[in-house]
Amino acid sequence: MGILDIVQVVVFLAAVIIGTPLLGSFMAKVFEGQRVWLSPVLRPVENGIYRLTAVDATKEMSWRTYLIALVAFKVLSAVVVFIILLVQNSLPLNPAGVSNVPVALAFNTAVSFMTNTNWQNYAGETTMSYFSQMVALAVQNFTSAAVGIAAVIALTRGLARKSATTVGNFWVDLVRGTLYILLPIAIIFTVILVWQGVPQTLSPYATATTLSGSTQVIPLGPMASQEAIKMIGTNGGGFLNANSAHPFENPTPLTNFLEVFSILWIAAALTYTYGTMVGSRRQGWTIFTAMFALLIVGLALSLVSEFSPNPALGLPGGSLLEGKELRFGITNSILWSTSTTDASNGSVNAMHDSLTPIAGLVAMINIQLGEVIFGGVGSGLYGMLIFAILTVFIAGLMVGRTPEYLGKKIEALEVKMAIIAVLLPSASILLFSALATVITAGITSLNNGGPHGFSEILYAFSSASQNNGSAFAGLNGNTDFFNITLGIAMLIGRLGVIVPVMVIAGSMIGKKATPPSAGTFPTDRPLFVVLLVSIVVIVGALTFFPALSLGPLVEHFLMAAGRTF
Repeated sequence: MGILDIVQVVVFLAAVIIGTPLLGSFMAKVFEGQRVWLSPVLRPVENGIYRLTAVDATKEMSWRTYLIALVAFKVLSAVVVFIILLVQNSLPLNPAGVSNVPVALAFNTAVSFMTNTNWQNYAGETTMSYFSQMVALAVQNFTSAAVGIAAVIALTRGLARKSATTVGNFWVDLVRGTLYILLPIAIIFTVILVWQGVPQTLSPYATATTLSGSTQVIPLGPMASQEAIKMIGTNGGGFLNANSAHPFENPTPLTNFLEVFSILWIAAALTYTYGTMVGSRRQGWTIFTAMFALLIVGLALSLVSEFSPNPALGLPGGSLLEGKELRFGITNSILWSTSTTDASNGSVNAMHDSLTPIAGLVAMINIQLGEVIFGGVGSGLYGMLIFAILTVFIAGLMVGRTPEYLGKKIEALEVKMAIIAVLLPSASILLFSALATVITAGITSLNNGGPHGFSEILYAFSSASQNNGSAFAGLNGNTDFFNITLGIAMLIGRLGVIVPVMVIAGSMIGKKATPPSAGTFPTDRPLFVVLLVSIVVIVGALTFFPALSLGPLVEHFLMAAGRTF
């Protein structure tokens, strides 16, 4: 690892820190209904949407009404995508003449994009029409991300407001998140990507003759627009099968840097938004610091592993290029693999199946910890706030006091909901992985045997249950068994956390805040950061260490002894 590699990592981390308050303060103003620099242009559009949809923007909702609206919107979204995929051959904008998507794959894809997972059991260039890519998948990239943001804003109001009864208006939060945040950034990013060479066209696929005289079909399409929102919305679903490892989706060092930065930008900035809305930016920076610390540790472990000599392959450190992005080097491949699994993005610019066992373990445990290291837009922050509630509860037990967070007492209901939000995705990961390893339909999809094959299965259900979407590419997931089970796991991972989060928001919003006293445990100090990180790691270790021991850990030691799988 050379000095240039170190500089790239430092610049990237600095960009995340600097970009957090810049965007975070803007988002706080948007969701508090304040005037922003885009208001003269977008406020009339926003009001027009409310008139068209008969939404009363001045009327707020209880947490139950907010949750019902959220779930109903997502269910309807999945149904629309499902139908489009089933009949896409009869719809316009299908220059490649791709056929209708099979039922099981259509179910998996509809659920995947609705839940912001973007798991792909298909090759986009041979399976999806332009119409499906734009109207079904790209639209969900916007709305699924906006729903995640709306959920964490509702939770933030629940923590910030005192003795209130409403958590906001879901439709207003959905519109503002899309119109003021996701759409403007996506438009600017799309223009930059087109400038750098990413295709954005409705022309049919191109046909070329190779030097050997063979015919080659070159896929085209509206890639830049989908690439932009797939990154900033932490969606991750690629227009092409190779995702951002393909030069059409990621052609230059500039696009590579911007794409990996955009994976974390909104998710990181939301911590500042949170601090602003609860009236204490120190609270936001505390959450940011915990996330950032976990990011650095995982990145460092992965880089050390990838730049260490490999006895099994007889290669010196820094030579493990198989499956990596040769145009940008090992460091950028690892920076991407760490960021995409930290942020519930799921896009790749290198194959995770080719990572060293330790780097693969880091990517896997980043997901298994609950996607709370920045995580998906919105979902990462509310996931970390769940752990913050558990942390103050445990701290309260240790000192014999009723736990409080932001001056509000944490009682049995909040702790129960937090436990449910942590356990449901974890149970989904372990139970579905166990099932897949003991039935023929599961093990026949493996490309590798031994611990690496087990890692492929464990990674798949970790990615689905925690709504990440990346994969150990050696697993063939396009079977009825995996399409259905992974789809169910995605639903558990999304709704199994959002529902408890909204219950907590409704419970906390009705409570009075008590002023801090000498016995109050401060939640905006370094000690709380240490405790919060410790709880996240301990919960993850206790839950997944046995499974990880059977996969990447044992593979690491066997590879050190010269064995591969």
